Amino acid sequence: MKEINDLNALNEVIRSGVTVLKFGADWCKDCRAIDPFMPEVAENYKDQLTLVSVDSEKAPDLVTKYTIMGIPSFIAIKDGQEIARFVNGSAKSRQEIEDFLDKSVAIANELS
Repeated sequence: MKEINDLNALNEVIRSGVTVLKFGADWCKDCRAIDPFMPEVAENYKDQLTLVSVDSEKAPDLVTKYTIMGIPSFIAIKDGQEIARFVNGSAKSRQEIEDFLDKSVAIANELS
């Protein structure tokens, strides 16, 4: 899973198709809990979307742009426009993340 912490690099990625941004940070216990399985999740969804990681500490401009208030947070973008968001104060399970990705793909397909 590619890490992007720069607005210009992110704009290149989100220009077309479906991209899901995973906001997190090294100090975040809940982020570290999901990190071990996220590469496999990204691989499983690679034909449907691009999953990228954003370090909230290294990319404050992206945190501001997407109004990230807590981490880990997930934002689905299709062709540059936000289509779904998975943000809450709870730890996230692999199943919840995969459910969000499935929902994001379904929404993107409806918009096509």
